[in-house]
Amino acid sequence: MEERYFVVREDMLPEAILKTIQVKEMLRRGEAATVHEATERVGLSRSAFYKYKDGVYTQNQMNREAIVTISMDLDHRSGVLSKVLGLVAGTEGNVLTIHQTIPLQGLANVVISVDISMLNGSLTELIESIRKHDGVRKALIIGQG
Repeated sequence: MEERYFVVREDMLPEAILKTIQVKEMLRRGEAATVHEATERVGLSRSAFYKYKDGVYTQNQMNREAIVTISMDLDHRSGVLSKVLGLVAGTEGNVLTIHQTIPLQGLANVVISVDISMLNGSLTELIESIRKHDGVRKALIIGQG
């Protein structure tokens, strides 16, 4: 069966789902050492937590567990691509692939795939900073998943 996903406003979710998210956050931040401790603190049974834990994520978590493909048109000048890659690395993006065309009329198209699971800041901020970089004529997301 194909997996389907829905975006649901928080106030529409059942209490057990909301508490499952709270438990996951407590464990992630180190506010509780064990599932037992965290579920007790939020008032959720461990069985309910285990039932929902692998199927409920905040929208931020879903966005962070992704690979994004970015297409850019760069000036054909030494160091432009290197500086863009440095910018991505500086935000903890992990470049997985790079494909660059032969420059035509002073521009080269570069497509990079980036693991953004550990990204500092938002994807929107990263794209905007790439667009503002000297030598970048165009930068846009062409795929995400």
